[in-house]
Amino acid sequence: MLTGGIISIKSMLDQLHPSERKTAEYILEHPREVVQYSVQKLAELSGVSEATVIRLCQKMNMKGFQELKLRIAGDLSSNQISTGGYEEIRMGESIENIVQAVSNNNKQSIDDTVAVLSIDEVNKAVDVLSKARRINIMGCGASYLIAEDLMHKFVRIGRWCEAYSDFHGQLTSAVTMGPEDVAFGISYSGKTIEIIESLTEAKKQGATTITLTKYGMSPVSELADIRLFTSAVEQNIRSGATASRIAQLNVIDILFTSYASRQNEQMIPILEKSRIALSRLRRG
Repeated sequence: MLTGGIISIKSMLDQLHPSERKTAEYILEHPREVVQYSVQKLAELSGVSEATVIRLCQKMNMKGFQELKLRIAGDLSSNQISTGGYEEIRMGESIENIVQAVSNNNKQSIDDTVAVLSIDEVNKAVDVLSKARRINIMGCGASYLIAEDLMHKFVRIGRWCEAYSDFHGQLTSAVTMGPEDVAFGISYSGKTIEIIESLTEAKKQGATTITLTKYGMSPVSELADIRLFTSAVEQNIRSGATASRIAQLNVIDILFTSYASRQNEQMIPILEKSRIALSRLRRG
């Protein structure tokens, strides 16, 4: 069953033009009615053109209004419309409240990400990663921690994988890529200049590009052959990348586990070598 219509709209609100946002807000206020509407009816009731409704669906990376309705209907039937949402964490909160709020936000971000993550795109990503000669993972700041996590996972199973924390390293690596390679750009905002430039260079060299960004089209995701999305609609959380980081790590775990499940027989002896080497180090 398709789901994720409601969270997709919520995730996109801040990226929409006024007329598109008007339609999105109408859908959020009347989800049960909207699944019965035609494009023409929704346009009339929300006070916009039919083209605006179609454009809204395209911005949410959906094939059309019918897919959006199916996803909203799936949300309604599976009770996936969240009433709790994200909690604002204020300075001076008690430890007890912080424990509950941070944990709630992390869990919410994972649930919302599952709703917007395309199984087809995950499959495509696993396919190209399985065939890649070399994998170049790009991330800056907090996103570099995500890139490094995936790099360590791949290195442990013997894959040729690189992740540089500095722009010069990322760009130099991108220049030397080729059609058999994969460039994986990670940027929650989707606007990180260094990732945009590095992915652009990798595409020039013929590499396949994968991106992991927050839901919706962005300068980074527009460079991708394969788009993976997270959703973490953080409400004024001053501590920076919190729930969004957990959502990104969850997608990385999904991607790597899917990859590993396809390579199970080849990976077992490699993982056993790593385990033995690390156990010797701990004993020493």
